Amino acid sequence: QVQLVESGGGLVQAGGSLRLSCAAFGRSFDSYAMGWFRQAPGKEREFVAAISWSGGRTYYVDSVKGRFTISRDNAKNTLYLQMNSLKPEDTAVYYCAADRSEVVVRTKTDVLGFWGQGTQVTVSS
Repeated sequence: QVQLVESGGGLVQAGGSLRLSCAAFGRSFDSYAMGWFRQAPGKEREFVAAISWSGGRTYYVDSVKGRFTISRDNAKNTLYLQMNSLKPEDTAVYYCAADRSEVVVRTKTDVLGFWGQGTQVTVSS
């Protein structure tokens, strides 16, 4: 079992930056692949980024490539999402998620093992 708690959301102007954190509580954080997802009002939840258990492999949706960076610190049981050059269309509730399968994190959202409660990110124009 893994419990996930996101933080770091807020209100920022377009072009600004935020760093989201996801603290994991439970055993074997470093055996889980992790991901960030987001859901905007009236839209379905979408994949944003994923990272392998070691941090050696990262994946991004095209719309955030070059602007967002996913990383993890296994010693601190924490996942991060550095978001730069934010745009109003990045406004959403951001969720972190964990699963022992990297493939599941990247492609099978509906069967993902563990989710956080979400943190709101609002980008004003």
